[in-house]
Amino acid sequence: MPAALLALAIGAFGIGTTEFVIMGLLPEVATDFGVSIPSAGLLISGYALGVVVGAPLLTAIGSKISRKTVLISLMGVFIAGNLVSALATSYGVLMTGRIVAALSHGAFFGVGSVVAASLVPKAKQASAIALMFTGLTVANVLGVPGGTALGQQFGWRSTFWAVTGLGVIGLLGIVFLVPRQGSAEGPGLRSELAVFKSLQVWLALAMTALGFAGVFASFTYIAPMMTGVAGFSAGAVTWLLVLFGGGLVVGNLIGGRAADRSLMRSLYVILTLLAAVLIVFVFTAHAKLPAAVTIALFGTIGFATVAPLQKRVMDKAKDAPALASAANIAAFNLGNAIGAYLGGLTIQHGLGYTAPNWVGAALAASGLLVALVSGLLDRRTATMAPPPRLAVAVDA
Repeated sequence: MPAALLALAIGAFGIGTTEFVIMGLLPEVATDFGVSIPSAGLLISGYALGVVVGAPLLTAIGSKISRKTVLISLMGVFIAGNLVSALATSYGVLMTGRIVAALSHGAFFGVGSVVAASLVPKAKQASAIALMFTGLTVANVLGVPGGTALGQQFGWRSTFWAVTGLGVIGLLGIVFLVPRQGSAEGPGLRSELAVFKSLQVWLALAMTALGFAGVFASFTYIAPMMTGVAGFSAGAVTWLLVLFGGGLVVGNLIGGRAADRSLMRSLYVILTLLAAVLIVFVFTAHAKLPAAVTIALFGTIGFATVAPLQKRVMDKAKDAPALASAANIAAFNLGNAIGAYLGGLTIQHGLGYTAPNWVGAALAASGLLVALVSGLLDRRTATMAPPPRLAVAVDA
């Protein structure tokens, strides 16, 4: 494994930690600033909005700059945002810090995916992308629980100081380990934006949004599902999330290797399995052991989608892979919001805490349908391609 991938994974670990750790610190933040828990929860929504806006915007701005310089700059933005959060004297300042940090999120993973792929042979590019995203998955296993415990023990600001330190380590790793990277070659930003005229690029983005909407329709409500249906205590939820996070790590690596062997086939299989495990979860959620096993499988299959989905949009936007890759990160976050909203509607209408699993299965199935359409277009394009010219020797 190239050392540069380790530097990218460390940056991803810090970004993943700061994205989700606030969930465990909402009571402390709400008490400190005298706001309600729902108001404190908007710090999560504000971050997601920052990702959606910042991903394509900052990637486009840096399209003609060395990719290593872009990554260094993005880590600088990330450090600044978390530093503002750690020093926040009001709820508004904390929200500002969260949004500033979020601006770097999508662009970092977008540009980082292109850099990771450039460090290895073509046959291993999806695995390299998966290795970078391992930092994000490990953040869910170690960073989020550790950051939550730190914040509960020493105050929520200590968590943001720790994440700021992680950002500095990631920055130094990129400076010293990532080789010099050229900027995206091309005639200009207008031409790069032209990749979004491609139907296949939009289908790839739709696959991402629908697939991850399926994951978050269920995952968002995992705590009330486990305590209110499976019968776990509130304290056991932390360990169930660690179990889910372990599945994320394994699934991420499996998805990368599968995509290197056959990208579209891996997407067909993984999205089918995702829909299936969510349907199964409707029934296994009623007992502790089956629920715990399903959570591990859910994490594994859910995150196995990431590397194939990221590689697909990069393949279909060869003229601007970093920009399309960053847009795909925005699509992941859009999917998170859509899934959480639709899953919440089922609970709001009295259908019970397992109902979001049905929603998730339907969304994953919709993602599979889009994948099948995209694959069909691939085959149609291949059959319509002109046959190769044959050299014919002619006697004088």
